[in-house]
Amino acid sequence: MINFLFADRMSGLAGDWLAPPRRTGRALPFMEMAAVLVSLLAALPVLFVGWMAWTTGWRSSAALIFRPRVGELLVNTGLLVILAVPLAMVVSTALAWLTECTDLPGRRVLSWFCVAPLAVPAFVQSYAWISLCPRFQGLPAAVTISVLSYFPFLYLPVAASLRRLDPALSETAAALGLSPWAVFARVTFPQLRLALCGGALLIALHLLSEFGLYVFVRFDTFTTAIVDQYQSSFAGPAATMLASVLVICCLVVIVLEAAARGDARYSRVGSGVARRPKPACLGKTAIPCLACVCAVIALSLGVPFVTIGRWLAAGGLAIWRLDEIVPTLAQTAILAFAGGVLTTAMAVPMAWLSNRAPSRLQHGLEKLNYVIGSLPGIVVALALVTIAVRVVQPLYQTMATILLAYGLMFLPRALISLRASIAQAPIELEQAASALGRGPAQALFATTIRLAAPGAAAGTAMAALGIVNELTATQMLAPLGTHTLAMRFWSFSGEIDYASAAPYAAIMVAISLPFTGWLHVQSKRMAGE
Repeated sequence: MINFLFADRMSGLAGDWLAPPRRTGRALPFMEMAAVLVSLLAALPVLFVGWMAWTTGWRSSAALIFRPRVGELLVNTGLLVILAVPLAMVVSTALAWLTECTDLPGRRVLSWFCVAPLAVPAFVQSYAWISLCPRFQGLPAAVTISVLSYFPFLYLPVAASLRRLDPALSETAAALGLSPWAVFARVTFPQLRLALCGGALLIALHLLSEFGLYVFVRFDTFTTAIVDQYQSSFAGPAATMLASVLVICCLVVIVLEAAARGDARYSRVGSGVARRPKPACLGKTAIPCLACVCAVIALSLGVPFVTIGRWLAAGGLAIWRLDEIVPTLAQTAILAFAGGVLTTAMAVPMAWLSNRAPSRLQHGLEKLNYVIGSLPGIVVALALVTIAVRVVQPLYQTMATILLAYGLMFLPRALISLRASIAQAPIELEQAASALGRGPAQALFATTIRLAAPGAAAGTAMAALGIVNELTATQMLAPLGTHTLAMRFWSFSGEIDYASAAPYAAIMVAISLPFTGWLHVQSKRMAGE
């Protein structure tokens, strides 16, 4: 008996199968209130951009937006997203299939290496490539390094989805005469749609907001231009207009992701077939496939590790200034842990509403949560600085302000992870708990929240990874005397002192590796392993 149904018609497979209507539930008031509160906080930077545009005036705003420089930045940013996201989808899907569904030699170890590039910050990856190949610049460098840095964001959900697939679907399709490629296109790929859409959205938002990576390769995007404008004129109108165009770009990406995701149901009540699918035999292609996987791992991990090791050897013991490194490491770890937990807590209400009580209001609020993820950290920081100085001055340059900034900036990471996890927790369990006499809140926490715990842990780890690597917002909002690893690294690399920057790059990678390992473990737990 096949328990996994989809909204897409799969003609040729024992008739036409239609998914049940989109699941809906009664919205819990406290969840709605919490989601609205978080969304209002997420709206602050967008409102800041709108307010600055309003005070600038229509004529001045139009003159700043409709000019050749903006067109150039729009082309650069558009090409970056159009090229990098599909390439990342192809790379991650191929790696996930080879390591999860085939008899590839060493696939269990290789699956860990496919997640490990998340431990290398994007600007450290760029620093490594530029140190190795100084002429590697422009769009090709930006696309290549972006794919190598961010493909694990797609690999993780795709690999987790492949582990959960019911093998009866593919076996039935094959028994009805479909070729392996047809089985993948018509049976397997539709079941990966939620994972692919969520991961692609996350990567696209990162590309729109990334700064350090593109500075090293000298590739201009909206974010690099915005930071340059703010550094030269603080909250100048030119930078604000660029930020407004960036918000529009984000909305376009979100609309496209929502259209591609659709309204299919991705959870099932039964467990499906109680066995793992038989790995596909690669045969003579095993060695070429293994070579391709190793090549991706070598480019994404080997280059930064070799480069950092070379600079560490060149600097010797003199570059290990423990009186600076130890306090910096402690401050970074505290900010990453506290910010990761706060970000996940902020994402829970919206992730639940997205699956259990969808509505037009919910869709609008959810899109607002994603918009904030596309804004450069400096825009979020300036919005919070302006509000703190003018409205709640005691919060200026406090830990509360910087943690709030982290929660807003990395909300999409936790939200996407939680949304996918809650989507796989059947609503029937909540209904059964309510029927047995538990209140709405008790039923929620006894069923869905417990089942979504692996997704929450993964979201916390992903947010913490982002906080470890965050730069621009931390520089503006951190209390006096606060230094993070990213700030120290950027300071030395900006002075072309790559040897002194190497220890901080190495520590950032080392502190991020446990998070990536946790993500990999949780993705396996979500698949029932």
